[in-house]
Amino acid sequence: MRAQFPLFNSHLELAHLYWEKLVHKGDLVIDATCGNGQDTLILAQLCADLKGGLIYALDILPRAIELTQKYLHEKLPSVHFQQVRFILGCHSTFPEEISPESVKLITYNLGYLPGGGDKTLTTTAKTTLESIKKAMLLLQPGGAISITLYPGHPEGQCEEQSVLSLVEKLNPLEWSCSHHQWINRHKKSPHLLFIQKRLVI
Repeated sequence: MRAQFPLFNSHLELAHLYWEKLVHKGDLVIDATCGNGQDTLILAQLCADLKGGLIYALDILPRAIELTQKYLHEKLPSVHFQQVRFILGCHSTFPEEISPESVKLITYNLGYLPGGGDKTLTTTAKTTLESIKKAMLLLQPGGAISITLYPGHPEGQCEEQSVLSLVEKLNPLEWSCSHHQWINRHKKSPHLLFIQKRLVI
C-alpha cells in the first residue's frame, strides 16, 4: 500500500508528519496516553539531544508504563532514555512541576491499550475533557495538542462527540483546530484532531 500512497497511509503517519514539523530538539513534550510506547519513541527522537529535551509519558495502566519503558530502553540511547519521565496515573492529571505555557506538543492516543489490552479499560469522555482543558493551559504559544480518536466503539464515539463539542467553541483568533477523518474507508477508522495555539506576535 505504501508504494501506492506515498504521502501517508494511516492516521499515525499523518500525525507524525505534523509532529515532525512542530517539535525541535530541546522541546518539552507529553505523551498523555503512552500505551505501548511507540508514539513516545517518536517524540523522544524528535526532541531529545545532549543539550536538552524532556518527554513525559503518562498512563493509568501499570502494564502500559512497563511496556513503554521496555520499548524505549531497547530503542533509545541510554542518555536519551534518561530524558523520559514515566508517570503512572490518569491523563486528567499532569505532573505539578510542568509549568504553564511550557510544552510544545501534547499527544493522546485514546481508547484501550493496543496489542491485546483489556478493551473494557478505555479512556472516557469525562477524564479526556478534563485533560484537554488542562493541556491547553500547558501549551506554549504555537504549541499543539494531537488527539487520535476511535469512534468505532460506544465509549469512543461518545468521547469524540464530547471533545469536538468542546473544541468547536474555541476562539478561532486564539486556536486553530482541524479534524481529519477517512471518508472512503470503514466508518470505524480512527480520526485525528489537532488543536494549535496561536503564536504571540
